Amino acid sequence: MNRVIAYIDGFNLYYGLKSKGWRRYYWLDLHKLALNLLKPHQQLAGVKYFTARISSPPDPEKQRRQRTYLEAIATLPQTTIFYGHYLPKQQRCLTCGATWYSHEAKMTDVNIAVELLCDASDDLFDTALVVSGDSDLTAPVEAIRRRLPDKRVVVGFPPGRSSLQLRSVAHAYFSPSGARSCPRANCRKGW
Repeated sequence: MNRVIAYIDGFNLYYGLKSKGWRRYYWLDLHKLALNLLKPHQQLAGVKYFTARISSPPDPEKQRRQRTYLEAIATLPQTTIFYGHYLPKQQRCLTCGATWYSHEAKMTDVNIAVELLCDASDDLFDTALVVSGDSDLTAPVEAIRRRLPDKRVVVGFPPGRSSLQLRSVAHAYFSPSGARSCPRANCRKGW
């Protein structure tokens, strides 16, 4: 049986869903999502969800909704949440010079990379299912391929998210359209 761990970039997934207007999926059961992506010869070894707690948003209701969702995720079997930071970032209009603050999640890709590399070297999975379109994950995927060639990394791109770099180093990838592909020409193995 092929062991699979799912690594889910929470903000990447959320903003992908938001960009498509797919509100009905905001409250996804991540454990069921991972189970539904498995092939018959695979078993789920775990789900790792990476996010940051939002802070100081203009709408405190957003904090409450996220807290409720994270509490729900924490009850799912085989699911662990990893937290980064949610930090203010000053923005500046190049035309008029006006400035404002937005926020961004920090350390998500680093946390995913660390978990991927540690789990691969500890032989906790045969296949890593990475749900993200962040090209910063290219280096850890390359490292796994180079150092542990028996491990496979499959990338599931969130809606409206993609990375040519990540696609080129993954063993296979797919997107919400259902299209699954192997990045190498003429490969018929799928993922």
